[in-house]
Amino acid sequence: MKICLVTSFPPSRDALNEYGFHIACELRRIPGVSLTILADQYSPAQPELDGFSVVRCWKFNSMANARYLLKAIWRERPDVVWFNLGFASFGGKPLPAFAGIATPCLARLAGSYTHVTLHQLMETVDLNDAGIRFPQLYRAGGFLATQLVLCANSVSVMLPAYRNVLVEKYGRGAVYVRRHGIFSARPEYPDFAQRGNPEHRILAFGKWGTYKRLEPMMAAFEAVLQHCPEARLVVAGTDHPKTPGYLKSVQQKFPARKEVSFVGYVSEEDVSQLLQRSTVAVLPYTSSAGSSGIAHLACTYGVPIVASDIPDFRRLAEEEGLAIDFFPVGNVPQLAAHLVELLQDRERQAEMALRNVSAALRMSMPEIIRQYLRTFELRQDLETMRSLTWLRKLPRWFPMRDALVRRKARSMSDRSAQETGSFGSAAFGPGPNAEVVYMTSAIPSEIQSKTGTDGM
Repeated sequence: MKICLVTSFPPSRDALNEYGFHIACELRRIPGVSLTILADQYSPAQPELDGFSVVRCWKFNSMANARYLLKAIWRERPDVVWFNLGFASFGGKPLPAFAGIATPCLARLAGSYTHVTLHQLMETVDLNDAGIRFPQLYRAGGFLATQLVLCANSVSVMLPAYRNVLVEKYGRGAVYVRRHGIFSARPEYPDFAQRGNPEHRILAFGKWGTYKRLEPMMAAFEAVLQHCPEARLVVAGTDHPKTPGYLKSVQQKFPARKEVSFVGYVSEEDVSQLLQRSTVAVLPYTSSAGSSGIAHLACTYGVPIVASDIPDFRRLAEEEGLAIDFFPVGNVPQLAAHLVELLQDRERQAEMALRNVSAALRMSMPEIIRQYLRTFELRQDLETMRSLTWLRKLPRWFPMRDALVRRKARSMSDRSAQETGSFGSAAFGPGPNAEVVYMTSAIPSEIQSKTGTDGM
């Protein structure tokens, strides 16, 4: 199977580059999968990561992205074009973002099988909190953009509630739920010796400045130090593209303290050490824009989470079994109280850490990728069967009718044998139960309606 993955990709630091990197890492490990990454251009240029086939053919905020991507797809002729997207993946300005989000639809019209992993829905984003000047206009544009995304052959979202929104409001498209997954083949057992020995590190990680605000955390940390003088606050990450200079303004607003450190961008090889040394990860968001990558990163290393009480975090705790301690949004005294209580309770730290590792074991990246590949197989086979049925309906006097039918049937048989022999066993595991689970979770909506299978 030849796959083109459309995503921002390291060394680029644009949104979703980490997720695209981990998808690519898993895909290249699977025998029988040929991967080409259609990635974003960035500056200053750096050497590409070893072991990946990368074509830099689009650029953030460019109006020509769709044209260049379609040219690259035409050259590669893949079996699947997989888009790793949010609504702002192609631009921070409305027109480039909208033009880019139309690319999956255009690629399908050009004859490619397209799949979109959609990390957010416009309906769940608080546009006022995100600093949008004309929210009603953005809502209308978001509705149209979502309609375009649903023109892809299939779409994956990361929370069941998101699928419900798409099904109930838009009523069309093949929409699946695929968990976000952890950024690893397997989680790392928490190293408790590095936590609270002698310092308790509180980690705040993300792209800061819109709905991810540091002011509540900075204010709460003053109160935390009064009860836990061994506490340290580590702020990791960079400014959100919409709010350049935000982190600098926070450092100017709050007095400098030796207990607070701003470490900036964290490279992939440094993530493990940063998380393993953290006693707790704090998500002081004022609203949400999708399934949190930081929450899943914390689970990978067994880090307890303290988060704002917003719907998406509640869903993560309930549906994925994450250990999250909630505080009211923007409530500084409550945030401080929750942190102090957790830092002073070693048993609860261990309990939450192990619960998060357990949740991570159920959603490792290899397992998530297996589900995607099974979906691609089934959808491709369904499309082939439809075209075969159409050919068989042609009258027998139609020129080359029998030859076309035989060719299509042979092509379908050859591809099925190739996929089963080359990467089927590696992708879907040795046990018959695993095969049934992945097949059920990936059955297209057309088949679900006839069999009664939920598939969620």
